[in-house]
Amino acid sequence: MKKQFTFSAGPMSDGEAITGSFNEVSQPAGPFAIAHADTAHFDTAHFDTAGTTRRAFVAGSASFFGLAVASPMAFADELSLDEALSPRVLGQSDAPIHVAEYYSMTCGHCADFHNNTFPKVKARLIDEGIVRFEMRPFPLDGLALRAHALARAVPESKFFAMVKMLLAKHAVWVRAEDPIAELQKMARLAGVNADIFNAVMRNRPLLEGLVAQRQIGIDKWGVSSTPSFVVNDDLLISGNKNYDDFAEALSAFGA
Repeated sequence: MKKQFTFSAGPMSDGEAITGSFNEVSQPAGPFAIAHADTAHFDTAHFDTAGTTRRAFVAGSASFFGLAVASPMAFADELSLDEALSPRVLGQSDAPIHVAEYYSMTCGHCADFHNNTFPKVKARLIDEGIVRFEMRPFPLDGLALRAHALARAVPESKFFAMVKMLLAKHAVWVRAEDPIAELQKMARLAGVNADIFNAVMRNRPLLEGLVAQRQIGIDKWGVSSTPSFVVNDDLLISGNKNYDDFAEALSAFGA
């Protein structure tokens, strides 16, 4: 039976503050602390990893990013924890090259790669069946962790559009005086209403799962910065690259 996480509303000031020191995931306290409003707190009484919950979304107007929905119920009314944490992949399953990017939503270099290099990667390598591209979370701070959670809370078919919007508007919400409030504005464009947004921000099972995926990148691949790219479970490429340098790094695999 799949674990489910519940999008339930409740007082944001209850529970314990997120510091990155989770019960099941060992992390240093500093990177995941967040001091914006009371979204840094969890109300664990509202978390249910066994049952399902129905949720309605408010339709937004983000057609430019491919996030516009036909109706508030266009999003799935149930979302399991397993589904939310499942791989997010673009490209053909039989592509000869698999690239897994570890990225952080608050990383300026990641935003630059996705705004300037990734469109060419998609057009020339992914769409042509050469590369299968996976995005793996590597949040560098508490704000990034919550942005990753938001992207995982929309339907899988809208994930890449959500990431595209968040990274395209990176400077707007990351540098804002109240970045959580700006992040919520981004969520509204995707049709995520306030109750759902607030619940996602403090959904402990989801947040812990994302941190666990980050830790795999550290333990298995030695990822220490973003963006970093694991190619065919072998080569680790670190740092922001222009298209020519990125393609050259993949050339040994036939790109």
